Amino acid sequence: MKHITMMALFSVLLITACQGQKEVYTTKAGAIKGYDPVAYFTENMPVKGEKDISYTWKGAEWHFSSTDNLDLFKADPEKYSPQYGGFCAYGVANGYKVKIEPDSWAIVNGKLYLNYDKGVQEEWNQDRGNYIKKADEQWEQVKKD
Repeated sequence: MKHITMMALFSVLLITACQGQKEVYTTKAGAIKGYDPVAYFTENMPVKGEKDISYTWKGAEWHFSSTDNLDLFKADPEKYSPQYGGFCAYGVANGYKVKIEPDSWAIVNGKLYLNYDKGVQEEWNQDRGNYIKKADEQWEQVKKD
């Protein structure tokens, strides 16, 4: 019942917040709420980026906590950018673009995944491999929405 309730709430209340957005989850603070995507790999934690250390990629402004991280990203943005444009991996697996919280994350097989919040991340973690497979299959269509 808890799972059904979570899915219903997730579907009804959260999905509309991100419909019509571009390929990258962006807020006024920048891509992935202004957090440094490289820091997840180099510091093993979310780190807020600086506005004056930024780079535009895929139509979004990405912020970095250091020029070293900026350089790493510029050299290989696909390596460091989160999967599904930074939208919630669980949401994409269910066919929707949904916002994220930068502290709800995981690196799986060298790829960064973000989730809506810690509760959704717990659900995602229970069957991570299957959710990733489903999201990978759906991303091409979901990113057009």
